[in-house]
Amino acid sequence: MRILAVDHGEKRIGLALSDPTATIASPLKVINHVSRVIDAAQVAALAGENEAGMIVIGQSFDEEGRPNLAGRRAARFAEELKNQTDIPVELFDESFSTQDARAARIEMGVSRRRRSGHLDELAAVMILRSYIEAKNSGS
Repeated sequence: MRILAVDHGEKRIGLALSDPTATIASPLKVINHVSRVIDAAQVAALAGENEAGMIVIGQSFDEEGRPNLAGRRAARFAEELKNQTDIPVELFDESFSTQDARAARIEMGVSRRRRSGHLDELAAVMILRSYIEAKNSGS
């Protein structure tokens, strides 16, 4: 089953897609934020086009383990997405996905100049990798 991962941001939404066996995560695309309803419709359409059997949305938390502002936005987005698709939607702790994406670029040897810019797609890949690893380890 393919899994579509969503890194929901204020300005952009990064998307990553797994292979049919849900073992390999690859960047899919970045869409620009318009409105919750339109963004959800775009994500639902892409999930359908790519035959995703699950949509995972990254959610961030504060130090006390409660959803922070971005995490609450992601939860509202997940609810809207559930209204627009029959594909199961799940929230998943995305803590540090952007930092992990930045570290991955450094590890890959990407020059400092080329590392600048948006990490939305790569952050979605990190969310998807973490989700797959958590499911495979029985968490």
